This record gives sequence, structure tokens and C-alpha cells, in this order.
Amino acid sequence: MSDRLFEPLSLSRGPALKNRFMLAPLTNRQSHADGRLSDAEHKWLEMRAAGGFGLTMTAAAHVQPVGQGFTGQLGVFDEEHVAGLTALADAIRAKGSLSSVQLHHAGSRAETALVGAPVAPSAVPDRGVRALTEAEVEALRDDFIAGAVRAERAGFDGVEIHGAHGYILAEFLSAESNSRGDDYGGSLENRARILFEIVDGIRAATRPDFQLGLRLSPERFGLVLEEIRDVAVQAMAGGKIDYLDMSLWDVRKEPEDDRLKGRSLLSYFAELPRGPVRLGAAGKVMTAEDARDVLDAGCDFVVIGRAAILRHDFPERVRRDPAYRSPPLPASVPHLLGEGLSDEFVHYMRRWPGFVEEEAAG
Repeated sequence: MSDRLFEPLSLSRGPALKNRFMLAPLTNRQSHADGRLSDAEHKWLEMRAAGGFGLTMTAAAHVQPVGQGFTGQLGVFDEEHVAGLTALADAIRAKGSLSSVQLHHAGSRAETALVGAPVAPSAVPDRGVRALTEAEVEALRDDFIAGAVRAERAGFDGVEIHGAHGYILAEFLSAESNSRGDDYGGSLENRARILFEIVDGIRAATRPDFQLGLRLSPERFGLVLEEIRDVAVQAMAGGKIDYLDMSLWDVRKEPEDDRLKGRSLLSYFAELPRGPVRLGAAGKVMTAEDARDVLDAGCDFVVIGRAAILRHDFPERVRRDPAYRSPPLPASVPHLLGEGLSDEFVHYMRRWPGFVEEEAAG
């Protein structure tokens, strides 16, 4: 019996994925301080492309300097970033994988030590966050579009818009964090306006076969599941995106909203009409069985995060072993270094409880 995980997946634009595995956009803090791609981050991503991922996605790349969310973040806001991105796109293609840059702006979650006063849809005075003017909202939209154009020029197959996890586009979507009184606040239609203007703008500014994905998360950070479902419906019905990437923390979890429990969070999106748009999900997919379960739950592809940190060749290992399981945690430092993580990346992973072995006291 053939394994659906290794069937090609066509998208409505551009080339098909050779399988159903997409590398999650994983924060790794390995880029240079000015946003240029480092050799360490290039190596990390090239190894994943060589390891069998159908689509290899960069970490979140900020589209404005004031949108930097963490040290060592990849940038796509300046022409000086294009050379490193071009070399990366070439390397990913040479390994037989599709490529994507994730477009990001941290909004109120930007690090003040890096950006000074963060910006967001609405002010958060006790945290020193300033509200964007309407002209600045339009400039933000244009800078997302410009980031996509740079990625296209660098040779990437596409980009993914980061609309999840409480970053700036999710802040616009949330009535809790967006109290604007202009066309970008109030109704859900208005709160989602910038997101769809970015989608339309990227589609208009890039070639017809440039692939466009969207990442959403349906809970936390003031997001309401029913509203994010409505956004997902609109995004897929328009046919302007090629895939929807749902970040769920755990693909098996139920909604946090007591009214909606009794079924998986994923099921609320898998049942939506999607036309030619492909649906994928991320969240604690650590084994071959987990990955197949995501497809069985109605998705077209599976997004791999932690398992791809532990094994650069997770897809290839699943192909060879239908019962494959990720190595147990915590992982040793030598193991992680052998999988292409730099010392800085390993240090960052220590923030994830139980992921990296504690160093012996000496």
C-alpha cells in the first residue's frame, strides 16, 4: 500500500511538492545582527532540504526593522539581504525541495532592546507600544509586499504570510488588541483588511506562478476561533493563496473555548471548503503515525517543527521506517550540533523546557 505522505502535492501555482512534508518556519536566532543570512542558518536549512522536505521554509523574516522580534532574526526588508537569500534559494532547489520565505513583523512583541518603541495596531502604554498611524499601516502593508518581491527576486518559489501567534497581523485580527477607529479596526472585515490587502498586493506584484501561503493560529493572544475560521474561509474562497498553514500547538488538542470542546481544533478547519487551496497543520507531530494522522484528519500536508530540529532528515526516516519515532527528549548537545544546529541555536533551544539535556555541573 502506498504511503500518502510520499505522494506529490500539486499547488494551484508553481511546482508541486514531491511529498507532503513542509518544514515549519522555526526561530533559530542564527542570522547576523543586520538581518543578513549567516552561514550557520544557511547550513541548517540546506540540511533540511537535503533531508527530504517537500518544502523548506525559512524562519520568520521581518519586513521592517521595527518589526524585529528577537536577536539573530533573518531580515527581508533591505536589498542587502537579497544576496544571502539568493544563495539559500539556489541551495534548497539543488537539494530537490521547494523554498519559501516567511514574512513577519513582531508588532508589540518586538524586543524593545532591538527596536526601541514597538508598534502595533493600538497603543499599549504600560509596555511602551505605540499605535500605528493609518499611513504607517499602509506602509506596513507595502513592506510585506516588498519583502515578497525580494524573495521572488532571490529565486524562492514563494512566501508565507505570518498571521499567527500574536504578532502584528494577528494583533490586527484580534478585537482585544485592535481598538482602532479607522478602516483597519472595528468589524472583523476591517480588522482583517490589512491581511487581505497584503495577499492581494503580493499576488499583483509577483509572477503568476509565485506560491503564496498564509499561517494562522485560532486561539490565544485575543484570537477567537470562530473569527479565525471566517478569515480562513475568506482566504481559501478567494483562491489567491495556495496553502493555509494552521499552527495549532498540538494537532490533537481540543479548543480552549469550553463552548467548542468535544472535537479537535483541527477539525474546525479541515471541514471548511477549500477549493484548490491546500491545508496543512503544525503541532507536536513527532512520529510517522502523527504525520499520517494529520492527513487522515483531512489535511493535505503536515508541517514539521521540533521533529525537524531533532532530525534534519525526518521525512527520509519516515520513508524508510513507517513506524519511525523522533529521538526521546531531552536531546544531547552533541546530537543537536550533529543535526546542524549552531551553538547559538542550541542555546535558544534551552528555553524550551526539557528539550536540551542539562549541562553537568563541574
